[in-house]
Amino acid sequence: MQWNNGHYAKGVYFVNGLMESTLNNLQKIQDFRVVSRTSAEKYGNNKRSIPEIAEDLHVNYVVEGSGQRVGNQILLNIQLIEASTDRPIWAEQYSREVVDVFALQNEVAKKIADAVKAKMTPAELAQIEKKPTVNLVAYDFYLKALSPFHMRTKEGLEKAIALFEKAIEQDSQFAIAYANIAISYYFLDVDQKQKQYTEQINNFADKALLYDTKSAESLIAKALYYMQNNEYQLALPHLEKALEYNPNSSDVIQMLAVLYADAVPNTGKYLEYALKGIQLDMAAKDSMTKSYIYLSLSNALIQNGFVDEAFTYINKSLDYNPGNYYSPFLKSFILYAKDDNLDQTKNRLIKEWSKDTTRLDILQEVAKFNYYLEDYDSAFYYYEKFVKARERNGLDIYPQEDIKIGFVYKKKGLNEQAVQFFNAYARYCEKDQSIYKSASTAVKYTYEGQNDKAIEQLKVFATQDNYQYWILLFMEKDPLIKPLKSHPEFNGILQKIKNRFWQKQAKLRTSLKEKGLI
Repeated sequence: MQWNNGHYAKGVYFVNGLMESTLNNLQKIQDFRVVSRTSAEKYGNNKRSIPEIAEDLHVNYVVEGSGQRVGNQILLNIQLIEASTDRPIWAEQYSREVVDVFALQNEVAKKIADAVKAKMTPAELAQIEKKPTVNLVAYDFYLKALSPFHMRTKEGLEKAIALFEKAIEQDSQFAIAYANIAISYYFLDVDQKQKQYTEQINNFADKALLYDTKSAESLIAKALYYMQNNEYQLALPHLEKALEYNPNSSDVIQMLAVLYADAVPNTGKYLEYALKGIQLDMAAKDSMTKSYIYLSLSNALIQNGFVDEAFTYINKSLDYNPGNYYSPFLKSFILYAKDDNLDQTKNRLIKEWSKDTTRLDILQEVAKFNYYLEDYDSAFYYYEKFVKARERNGLDIYPQEDIKIGFVYKKKGLNEQAVQFFNAYARYCEKDQSIYKSASTAVKYTYEGQNDKAIEQLKVFATQDNYQYWILLFMEKDPLIKPLKSHPEFNGILQKIKNRFWQKQAKLRTSLKEKGLI
């Protein structure tokens, strides 16, 4: 949606807000893809041609318009342009009273949907026709709040909260205003070690849901409360439900990708949402941000065993920003997936670590590759550096690696320290709630010499889904697993793990193709 307010300064917030609401209504229709607000607004007052804009955004149609508010009158000129022909397929001029603002934005959304022959379900139509408030003064405060709200700065968020609160004073049941206050408080707290606004986030989110349980914004607000408390499993259903009400919400899709990448690991969903996010929001980003988005997508692809695709996108990441801090690190692993060469990968990682020897993520990987190569002297050299840095900085990182560290320390005759690392790993296994718990426990039992128990845990792991490709690449390389290789059931279980992974990958590939994501 390319929008130009010309020289009309007065009422710009109102017209911008009206068009944003129209865009939000279009995003509620699942039958077609609507790019994000940030992608669309990049082209406001832009001199590029419609076909050029459409090519950037990977869309077939562009909505172009101009408007102003004069007193109680809203004047709009809108046209829907087909990118391939650069010709309008629908155009309309509107002159309406401000009191008709909701009817106007709903009408524009439905006319655009009709023009591109999008199918709307009754539920989607009900969402589009739903009025956020019956109080126009409240709505005016709400529209004034949107611009500072989207800035995401401390000053902007505080200004937005004050304006949303004025909106609520006028309409005590204004759900989206409550939701946006909760969201604002979340972003005020997001980078703070000491959280100040948890109670406010929860209270305003609950108010938003009280007055509108079918609002994407209300559900997002409650999800952010759970994320504030690290209750990620509770956040997921709220975000998934929000996506039902707004299938084109780039904010929700981005949050789901992040959660499924780390907090609640699910490789398939991580990849699906990473791909959806690129479709909806890529054009809004600068080259540095694009580099990190492609890095994340490459990571999602390699976790699912899409090696060639991951290689393509990690190279795109580096093309956009050769100085990307993490892309060379990930590329080393993607290259390992292609060449299966432990020694070359170790050397690549050492090269990256030498650029910044404070990088503990790379340091422990260098140690690990020496461990896989059974070069325990070199593994100890790097693990000792890692352990000292971890202790010196009071960091609780990579607890899953403690058993490898203990194994190497034991090889070096440091038995007392080895026991400490093993005990720490045992505690980690006990607390682990992830899909990897049984695999981790199998390694613990192998270390203890309880091979039959280890095999039983691997059988449990062989029934899991959505584990990362790294399991297939490194399990057989792990010296701790060596004692199991002579067990009569080991090869059969390992083959089940591999078969299950590739079967799930084939289904995922088919699903992503059907959804037009690959």
